[in-house]
Amino acid sequence: MRKKMFAMQLDAPGRPLRAVERPIPDPGPGEIRIVIAACGVCRTDLHIADGDIRGSLPIVPGHEIVGRVEAIGAGVRDLDVGMRVGAAWLGGCCGHCRYCAAGRENLCDTPVFTGFTRDGGFASHCLADARFCFPLPDSFDDLHAAPLLCAGLIGYRAYRMAGDARLIGLYGFGAAAHILAQLAVADGRTVFAFTRDGDTAGQDFARRLGCQWAGSSTTAPPETLDAAIIFAPDGALVPEALKRVRKGGRVVCAGIHMSEIPAFPYADLWEERSIQSVANLTRADGTEFLALAARRSIETQVTAMPLGDANAALDLLRSGTVEGALVLVP
Repeated sequence: MRKKMFAMQLDAPGRPLRAVERPIPDPGPGEIRIVIAACGVCRTDLHIADGDIRGSLPIVPGHEIVGRVEAIGAGVRDLDVGMRVGAAWLGGCCGHCRYCAAGRENLCDTPVFTGFTRDGGFASHCLADARFCFPLPDSFDDLHAAPLLCAGLIGYRAYRMAGDARLIGLYGFGAAAHILAQLAVADGRTVFAFTRDGDTAGQDFARRLGCQWAGSSTTAPPETLDAAIIFAPDGALVPEALKRVRKGGRVVCAGIHMSEIPAFPYADLWEERSIQSVANLTRADGTEFLALAARRSIETQVTAMPLGDANAALDLLRSGTVEGALVLVP
């Protein structure tokens, strides 16, 4: 009898994930089958589980996948059985819409998203489009590589959106910010960390990673910012951050979902301040960032949990008490 795979499946928004067994799938043309060693738990997984963003169900969440190629489909050329790879949120694109043709595949009109429109990594095995998988640097073990594949990648894209900002504020000091802070400090930039009121543990964590200042999201930093990057899904932080950036400064919203942004005076936006959103990632982002993370010796702080405890991991993320990143291990 053929061995089966194990997965944690979302059947309906707001319900706990359900443990299921399925036949192990065979890869189709252009696909690989991955034996999963680790999968990070991202806030996007929480938005999917809670119904903040909605797609076809049932689905197996998870898009910070680290594992080894177990089987390859027809036409796969660049990956071999046994190679360690990562699979991220962008799991495929059409390749021919106006955005793909312009090198902006993150905005593809018909994208495939890992753990949202195709089954993801809260499982023992998964299928993936070989073209959208990344060889991983040897300097990161499986656990510590997992958060790089979304928290790191989206943080990196948001960082690039901030341009040449020397004084950067990070709102929401979770999985993405703890990676990005290290990168920005290594680049010689000054980082200010903004956390929830009273989150002294999170503020201490930020200082340990090289942030010059850490305080409440409603507190003014000691200097005016060149740019602010918002990772927390709280729309009220947008006008708050606008007050903290200089003339010509930018506020970058890095999440896939955010609560409503309240009204604010035009004066806070005037003087050529801007608000910029970040959508998804490109394969170029992944290639550039993974190489950069290895060169800069980025360290991810992770807490490992068994795959069967996926619901408990989502609850921890929902509570806002996680320091660093959570990673599920089959």
